[in-house]
Amino acid sequence: LSRGLGDVYKRQWVYCPRIPYYHHVMPVEIARTYKMQRGRDVEAAVEAMEKRRGFRRYGLERGERRFGVWLHSATLGLSGKLDLLIITEDACYPVDFKDTEGGVRYNHRVQLAAYAVLVEESFARPVPIAFVYLVPSRELVTVPVGVKEREAVTRAVVEMRQVIEKERMPGPTP
Repeated sequence: LSRGLGDVYKRQWVYCPRIPYYHHVMPVEIARTYKMQRGRDVEAAVEAMEKRRGFRRYGLERGERRFGVWLHSATLGLSGKLDLLIITEDACYPVDFKDTEGGVRYNHRVQLAAYAVLVEESFARPVPIAFVYLVPSRELVTVPVGVKEREAVTRAVVEMRQVIEKERMPGPTP
């Protein structure tokens, strides 16, 4: 685990535990897919729009926007690239852009909670809530990042490490 558990794998762990297993234990190269390229294109378009928007939709009066923020936690051994971080005097607010239908899913919530932990460690400011911007519906969803969500991150990291260290394939996703 010297290279740590990257962003993709913490999110994918909750979605399908076999993805990080294949990457770390097998290892299997990730083939660039149409969906991955579309995600990059959509992210660029949303970023351009976001630069022109105010902070009212986030319930904030002001802040600083930082796009494509690389984060790392030595404590958890996690790293990832956050789409948008809003920084205020008192707190930070992670924002993730999702090109998906069907609303915010559990794996998205765990991913945002992981970003919250990474942001707090990197910026020494609290993260009371996070946001998901659902691109197709142009909906901004507030996501809590409380104790329950943070515990899910810790659990996922522990489970991923056990699977990788023991080289034990996880069960299939339903």
